[in-house]
Amino acid sequence: MNHRPEAGEAGFTLIELMISLGLFALIAVAGLALVDGILRVNGRTEARLDRLAALQRTMFVLTSDLDQVASGVIAGRGDRLSFTRSAPGTGGVATPVRYAVAGGVLVRAAPAPQVLLPGVVTARWRFWDGGWIDHWPVNDSNEAKARWPRAIALDVQAAGPGGSPVSLHRVVTLPAKAQEPPPQ
Repeated sequence: MNHRPEAGEAGFTLIELMISLGLFALIAVAGLALVDGILRVNGRTEARLDRLAALQRTMFVLTSDLDQVASGVIAGRGDRLSFTRSAPGTGGVATPVRYAVAGGVLVRAAPAPQVLLPGVVTARWRFWDGGWIDHWPVNDSNEAKARWPRAIALDVQAAGPGGSPVSLHRVVTLPAKAQEPPPQ
């Protein structure tokens, strides 16, 4: 039997077509909003991870430098610290190292300047010698300059991951200072 479609049975009506296009548009808008949200979360997460990596890298470099303090004078006050480090295991030469905060950035100079941590609000170096003091050496005498503190601490207030403020506190125990042999 040959069946011929009657009028009104040969396709979609205009109303059915408009409803299907409207549903498709709603699904597309919801999908776009979902993708946009995922991209924003991804961007924020990436920025937080970058900031966290910068904080960790700063603490690693600081600890590494202080673990390799060589002979010489250690001097620090407020937001500045200077000393000499060496890398004897790798045949490295003694290198002067300076840390300072300039324009909200913690900078390490050894000898070329290196930006360690941007977004620093405050940095404070302290020195342990039976108690915490805010400057080293304790006075300008030759004996005081020849001594080292037993530990050095850095307290930093900086912008953390996501821009929220973060306080970092790192204490590094210094190696024992090698004594020079007495003159003969």
